[in-house]
Amino acid sequence: MNRRAMIATGTFISALVLAGCQQDTKAPEPVRPVLSMVLEPSSADSTVAVGVVEPRYKTNLAFRVLGRLTARPVYVGDLVSEGQTVGTIDPTALELAVRAAKAELAKAQAQLATTTATEERQRTLITSDATTKQTLDNAEQARAGADASVAHAQANLIKAIEQRGYAQLKADFAGVVTAVGAEVGQVVSPGQSVVTVARPDIREAVVDIGEDFPVPLEIGLPFTVGLQLLPAVQVEGKVREIAPQADPVTRLRRVRIALDNPPESFRLGTTVTAKLGTTQSPTLRVPASAVLAKDGANFLWVIDQPASTVSLHRVDLAGDPAGARITDGLAPGARVVTAGIHSLKPGQQVRIEQDQNP
Repeated sequence: MNRRAMIATGTFISALVLAGCQQDTKAPEPVRPVLSMVLEPSSADSTVAVGVVEPRYKTNLAFRVLGRLTARPVYVGDLVSEGQTVGTIDPTALELAVRAAKAELAKAQAQLATTTATEERQRTLITSDATTKQTLDNAEQARAGADASVAHAQANLIKAIEQRGYAQLKADFAGVVTAVGAEVGQVVSPGQSVVTVARPDIREAVVDIGEDFPVPLEIGLPFTVGLQLLPAVQVEGKVREIAPQADPVTRLRRVRIALDNPPESFRLGTTVTAKLGTTQSPTLRVPASAVLAKDGANFLWVIDQPASTVSLHRVDLAGDPAGARITDGLAPGARVVTAGIHSLKPGQQVRIEQDQNP
């Protein structure tokens, strides 16, 4: 009887252990705390970029030769006309180079006259056999060399005269002086900027825009640009140029907006504000941490708030990874998970900890 009792007791204990294991395998998934956010359309009217008015065309004027700056009759803010002299260097060395080139040309021309006369005499003597063919050939060769020396001297003289003209720095077009890079008495090198001239008739707004911009940046995107001190003074414009990459420090991209007939109050250097045109529709944005890339597609974990469970939804995205824009797949008002997306399962219970901004 004792043995039967022991066997019965062991069987009962084994059944209890097996039942406990079955209960453990059927235990529900733990409720996971998650960070989330509600998709809300971002209005384009609330996005404002600050910049300045700059000329589209400007030139850094510099001398082509080395010299000491003797005159710079223009200053920042002065208006200059096309061909006006904006700087002068000491022309003494250039003038001496012209004189030396003229002397070399005169010497070469004299040698040419001598060799030409010698060649003519030898050609006359060869008819009476008073000289040799070798002597005539030497005379012809000397005359040809003297002719080449004259051509070389003439080219040097033209070059020297042209370089003498480099002593004066002239404006290529009418404009306004926006910067000066050298003072009178300073020795300037070839290519060193002396005066910067800009065309004030063609102006544009230059702004820096971050990655969180609500719409994709593209050429032709309309903007409304206004003066920061006089917001009522506004002008329409379109994006003309976008920097290929963001600044490594500020993470902002330089954007140039061509202005459509700006008034005189839009002076160069004036601070302006630029906002998107009214035709731009609101967009939905999500952070990169919320996007789950799988099988060549993008997915978001959407929280069913009444049941506190999650489900995977495929979406179409556009824009930078730091702030992707949803183009299709979800509507405003949906709550999506923004952290821990790789450890969730469909239908899993979650607990909302806090909201996160896109």
